Amino acid sequence: MRSLLLVLGLIGLAIGLLWIGQGLGVIAWPASSFMINQMEWARYGAALAAVSLILIWQSRR
Repeated sequence: MRSLLLVLGLIGLAIGLLWIGQGLGVIAWPASSFMINQMEWARYGAALAAVSLILIWQSRR
């Protein structure tokens, strides 16, 4: 169970950081993405990253 939480947390954190970068316009990959420069996606990414950090923390307890 711990390893599953860790893997899900790491994947979620990576996706959350990607969404934050795209939403802020820092990451323009892929160029055709509808999420680039959309602040809404930066907020979604921050929320996903926060939940993912909680999962990672729980896997370490």
